[in-house]
Amino acid sequence: MKIDLHAHSNVSDGTQSPADLMAAAAQAGLDVMALTDHDSTDGWAPALDAARHHGVGLIPGMEVSCKTSRGVSVHLLSYLHDPNHPGLLEEITKAKDARLTRAERMVERLAEDYPLNWDDVSAHVAPGATIGRPHIADALVAAGIVADRNEAFASILTSHSRYFVTHYAPDPVLAVELVRAAGGVPVFAHPVASARGRVVAPEIFHDMIDAGLLGLEVEHRDNPPEGRAWLRKLAQQTGLFMTGSSDYHGAGKPNLLGENLTGQEALERMLAAGTGSQPFLP
Repeated sequence: MKIDLHAHSNVSDGTQSPADLMAAAAQAGLDVMALTDHDSTDGWAPALDAARHHGVGLIPGMEVSCKTSRGVSVHLLSYLHDPNHPGLLEEITKAKDARLTRAERMVERLAEDYPLNWDDVSAHVAPGATIGRPHIADALVAAGIVADRNEAFASILTSHSRYFVTHYAPDPVLAVELVRAAGGVPVFAHPVASARGRVVAPEIFHDMIDAGLLGLEVEHRDNPPEGRAWLRKLAQQTGLFMTGSSDYHGAGKPNLLGENLTGQEALERMLAAGTGSQPFLP
């Protein structure tokens, strides 16, 4: 089976609708795909309709944006959780509201130096989507200020830029606890992707494991080879399952559907552990 457990639609920062994303999964020859939009499950219903139409399995998921007490960004993939669980929903809503306020402040700062305003950014955000820096990047590209998202994030939108604004995000240990409470399966996304910025210390991994972390996303283009080796050893020592995925964003990033895959045994462990929502497996 070809299983890709990390992909985004335009409900967050992907460029395709959930339905078009499922069509792309079918075209790529995937048997199962997970929809994991940032801090949102709004794409689940249209993705399910399209999955049934195309005969592609769908694992409903979400990517939770977290931050440690030292300010290190952590992304936690949540699969098969209850989207209406009060505790998890409260934290996600708080984070989404903070993202919106943060984006508005960043655009205000950018407007001092570039021909950019909030309407320019809003034009790149699908109705109800979780707004983020990728949408600002798309507006910068449209204005001819940068060539693509990668250039925007490497320069104007980097965390070291004077335009950067922080935002609230839950602690990763709390996020793991909430995902488990919601019947979900928490997996640490691209955990050693040092090219994205600082990565957490080993003790944070163990704190997350103690809180109920069940898997590690090992096969991901942003995890360096030596980091993948370390993750495999950690998984073997702790009994975590390992996943592989594309982190596909459509035209937003060079990642291709199916470029990294998850083994069937890991999927079976995920299905056995997740109780908050139902997968679609034709």
